[in-house]
Amino acid sequence: MTTRLQIGTGPETIRVLKAALVDGLLPDTYVSAGQLVHMEAVSGGLTTAADEDSPLPVAASTVNPAGLAGLLAQHAYVYRLKTRKSDTGDPEVYEDEVTPPRDILSSVLAGKTWPGVPPLRGIIGAPVLRRDGTLLQRPGYDPATGLYLASKVALPPVPDEPTREQVDQARTFLLGRFLRDFPWASAADRANYVALLATPILRHFTRSLTPFALIDATMPSSGKTILTAGPGMLYGQRVMTWAYSDEELRKSITAVLAEQVGVVIWDNLAEGTVIDSAVLAQLVTSGVWSDRQLGASRNVATVNDRLWMATGNNLQVGGDMASRTVRVRLDPNMPRPELRDQRGFGIPHLDQWITDPGNQLTVLWHLLVLVLDWTRRGAPRVSGLSMRQFTPWAQALGGFLAHHGIDGFLTNAADIREIDEDETRWRAFLTCWHDRHGGRAMTAAELRQDAEPMHLGSDVNDPWDGQFITTHNGRLPNPLQLGRLLTGQAGRWRGDHVIRAGRNDRGDRSVFWVERHQG
Repeated sequence: MTTRLQIGTGPETIRVLKAALVDGLLPDTYVSAGQLVHMEAVSGGLTTAADEDSPLPVAASTVNPAGLAGLLAQHAYVYRLKTRKSDTGDPEVYEDEVTPPRDILSSVLAGKTWPGVPPLRGIIGAPVLRRDGTLLQRPGYDPATGLYLASKVALPPVPDEPTREQVDQARTFLLGRFLRDFPWASAADRANYVALLATPILRHFTRSLTPFALIDATMPSSGKTILTAGPGMLYGQRVMTWAYSDEELRKSITAVLAEQVGVVIWDNLAEGTVIDSAVLAQLVTSGVWSDRQLGASRNVATVNDRLWMATGNNLQVGGDMASRTVRVRLDPNMPRPELRDQRGFGIPHLDQWITDPGNQLTVLWHLLVLVLDWTRRGAPRVSGLSMRQFTPWAQALGGFLAHHGIDGFLTNAADIREIDEDETRWRAFLTCWHDRHGGRAMTAAELRQDAEPMHLGSDVNDPWDGQFITTHNGRLPNPLQLGRLLTGQAGRWRGDHVIRAGRNDRGDRSVFWVERHQG
């Protein structure tokens, strides 16, 4: 039944409309960051390929004056009482349906306080575990969490206590069919991937930050994109081009956080790319992302509840990203991986199979069975695991994997240090420095002079054999730049070596030397 709203003067109309909105006049309307938002289905969705955007089927749109006018026309009968002369000459009162003026609608929406309107904390594309360990699996708004479940696939109810047969079938399907034929470089790579696949389900339960996910391979056509499509197709994915400057990267992060997807993928980075970004390091260690709104002068703060991933061949990490990254590596160990005979595969042509919503449902249902079997046993965690800001995540996912007998989780952490380009450069530099000068204290100018090539006739000899530290553009630093680089590294161990800093005997210059760990 359409709600009838009688309005009058401007102030009266504002009061009537505001009260009606607070009383729940409009269905699927919530409040987010002080603004009314309306949930609506997104038309035109198509089945996408594994390396394409896969948006959620609904979106939360901020209610603006034009949108409010349309919603009122759809869900209410808004009218004014007017008079006119009747056939008898007496005044006749009648109802005149109207659309309130734009300035009135703007005034209604101007406030930030909406008592009684349920808060919207996020949109999810697949069931998640609530903080009390129960599964949010009913589509629509969930008052307990403030989340709106807009399932990408229609999922049959998952039992709170799966049977032993269901659990065994889930393990067999996920490990024995779905993930069986990927050329994992090690057991750690498979375990890490299963953890990433389950992470969006467990994020609210673990209340933890999530590390950056790096999926790389030795060769093209190894299956990287299929792996990202696993969580991406289930939770909604946005595929982006890698930005090679921090400013562009920041802009793309802010823009994508305004979209409703659970997984963000920088796909197919150039071979050998070094992921070394202060912006990305800040992102994965921040529960809330704050930045200037694009096209506006005000800052916006957005909850960082995404799984961030990158794919490429023989990728490297640098700076602080090594300790903030989980690696999944594929190594087919053959010249043409795309020509592998798939007749014996658990699921032939998996890249096409995963795009079918029915198949996505199968993956998700079995994954949820494993999660609920773990929580039924008390959700045991692994207390010995540590991963900086991500320790709660590591301990919870480590417990989940151990419960299901999946070994190797995070045991390839040393491999990440090996692909840490920043660590490798500094370790080589300090090793060569100590070999040349032992523990002798030197000024930055003296050390820089030592890097000058020696000319022997027509030959040029580099005494450091290419190991001297360089700036980001690959050039040798001048003494001032070198002094700053060394000061920034003082006290930080690189392998078995560390830079120490002090003052010379006169106390008027900074000096640096290298110590080697004696162990």
